[in-house]
Amino acid sequence: MATLGYSRRSYVQPFRHERQSAWFDGMEAAFAAFGGVPQEVLLDNARALVEHHDAATREVRFNARLLAFARYWGFTPRACAPYRARTKGKDERGVGYVKHNAIAGHPFESWVALEAHLAWWMREIADVREHGTTEEAPLERFRRDEVAALRPLDGRPPFRQMRDLIRRVQADCCVEVDTNAYSVPWRLIGETVRVVVASGRVSILHRDQEVAVHPETAGRRQRLIEPAHFAGIAPERPAVMPAAAPANSELLRPLDEYERLAGGGW
Repeated sequence: MATLGYSRRSYVQPFRHERQSAWFDGMEAAFAAFGGVPQEVLLDNARALVEHHDAATREVRFNARLLAFARYWGFTPRACAPYRARTKGKDERGVGYVKHNAIAGHPFESWVALEAHLAWWMREIADVREHGTTEEAPLERFRRDEVAALRPLDGRPPFRQMRDLIRRVQADCCVEVDTNAYSVPWRLIGETVRVVVASGRVSILHRDQEVAVHPETAGRRQRLIEPAHFAGIAPERPAVMPAAAPANSELLRPLDEYERLAGGGW
């Protein structure tokens, strides 16, 4: 379940497990339903998302892949304070509302039927009822004051269709992905860069600035080179093949002439 902090508009989707993939798929489905991405996302301290959260110091260590997911969608992750009802309780009350109002007492013939019922319930019940805290319908409050604050989706594909990699630029001015080489500006030789592969595009970033972009190749051991990346490097001297020696007529005499000069035949 995902709930927007201002309007209290909610998105609900069932999953059969609580693995990281379910968290990511659920958040992306919520972004799509709301039509945008919030600046911050307050998360539960699930093991799939948070590796460490010290209740005393509030030190938080998020899962590395969650941080990549947050960078991809452009939001700042925050973790609920452990054992603090003020942050955790808001989420739990929403879950309880879904369980008792949307699910309890409703038989479902299949998983598809459950999903269809929840979609109807969000549209016909949750979005339009008067919220107990705001005393307004979540959908009305969302449309009036909140939708403009969301970051546009910009047609991005799901995160799981994207890879976020770390590579070191090799001496040939390239980084390697799936045995293929993609060039970057020669000044970055030896530097560490991020490589984002998504939607058939390979984007290479250094210090959060895109320094190169290439179409992704489906081949193996290919080299995608941008000539501008080598500008400023002294060109290597081309290998010069020795020219063929000109034919020397003195070396092409009949053998009997050589025999006479050497004193006769063998």
